[in-house]
Amino acid sequence: MRLTKMGPNTKVQRVRKSGVGVALVTGAMLVSLALPGLTKSSATNAQVSIGVSVGFAPPELPVYAQPICPGDGYIWTPGYWAWDDDDQDYYWVPGTWVLAPEPGYLWTPGYWAWGGNAYFFHEGYWGPQVGFYGGINYGYGYFGRGYEGGRWDRGHFYYNRSVNNVNVTEIHNVYNTTIVNRNETRVSYNGGRGGINERANDREEAAARERHMGAIAAQNQQVQEARTNRELRASQNHGKPPIAATQRPGAFSGGGVVPAREGGNYNPPPNRGGGNTGVHNNERTNAENNAARPNGGNNNANRPNNEHRANNDNRPDNNANRPPIYVHPNELPPTNRSDRPPSTGNPKTDQKYQQQQDKMYQKQQQDHQKLQQKQDQEHQKMQQQQADQARKQQQEQRHQQQTQQMEQKHTQQQQKMEQKQQPKQQQQSHPPQQSHPPQQQGEEKPHGNGKP
Repeated sequence: MRLTKMGPNTKVQRVRKSGVGVALVTGAMLVSLALPGLTKSSATNAQVSIGVSVGFAPPELPVYAQPICPGDGYIWTPGYWAWDDDDQDYYWVPGTWVLAPEPGYLWTPGYWAWGGNAYFFHEGYWGPQVGFYGGINYGYGYFGRGYEGGRWDRGHFYYNRSVNNVNVTEIHNVYNTTIVNRNETRVSYNGGRGGINERANDREEAAARERHMGAIAAQNQQVQEARTNRELRASQNHGKPPIAATQRPGAFSGGGVVPAREGGNYNPPPNRGGGNTGVHNNERTNAENNAARPNGGNNNANRPNNEHRANNDNRPDNNANRPPIYVHPNELPPTNRSDRPPSTGNPKTDQKYQQQQDKMYQKQQQDHQKLQQKQDQEHQKMQQQQADQARKQQQEQRHQQQTQQMEQKHTQQQQKMEQKQQPKQQQQSHPPQQSHPPQQQGEEKPHGNGKP
């Protein structure tokens, strides 16, 4: 484990979490930094998780529409800017709907805050009450204090239609309370120059001390998927991500994807860098990387092994050609659809083939969503039952088998359609040769249908 000095009296333990460099800050450091929203007493008692630290502020929050809620029990988790220590760049983690890990639990979003010498990221968490999230206006119920998007009532979540995109024909537990949002800023960090000037109140400090849990597997998958997408880098999209929100975690393609309507300015310093940039990935030894990566940590107990998706330049060569193993549908790569329409030379044939392709693709996307929702519900049930590790592993093996069977079925459907269409394409592109010699100048034209 690598220790990186942050000041005369502070040290940061450098670890690896979900493929992203993080800094775990001790309670004494919290007091010395006087992080926003924490008094000296709350710093020693509250279980606060501080993530990465960066020397310059994240971009403004983009403006985007909320995808429609996919089903009952899903709670909106807003998008935010995360930091990739390897690439030294912010990247956007799209907002998405997530099944609550337990009935009665609400999501407290993470937030960036100035800590005296850098911007620190405070990890979000699930708990009975919404805690402090920096006063950041993430929208859709998260307007800086508490959550106005819904509430729990006798084990069921009721949605506030005034701030959520809910299909009332499918979800009936709704209400309508108009919220006057006076916090219209898009600033994405607390404290420092230009940041939100808010502090945690007593209720929010108490929420941080209550029993709570960190991000669940579906949220970690959303982060991992975002980190591997180059288009979500702030240096690429300049604060306007093409994927600002998704209907389900990890589903970065299809009809549930929403782009940003407006973006924020991104002006990194020429020598941009994070607060824990002692070593880059290609300078670390394999032993350092393996020692720093937690093996079966509590936060990742239910997560499948997704290290093939991370930036693993230092992994042994014998793993280079190992095929990836996907356990859940939201881990599958996007379907490789051709952007070019079929071209057989016959417009009617092309149109028919395109319609068949679109219909099959939509059906397969529905299969993905239904299976993912079913597996999410099983995860939630397993969490409520406080199942042991053996049962969780059995469940993951069953989910992996279900996902593989679904993919095999979809691959066979695609191959069957291509084989069915191939003779038509060949017939259109290679018409049969005429059996008679070409007509010479001056010869009499054939009568009828032109056959000899």
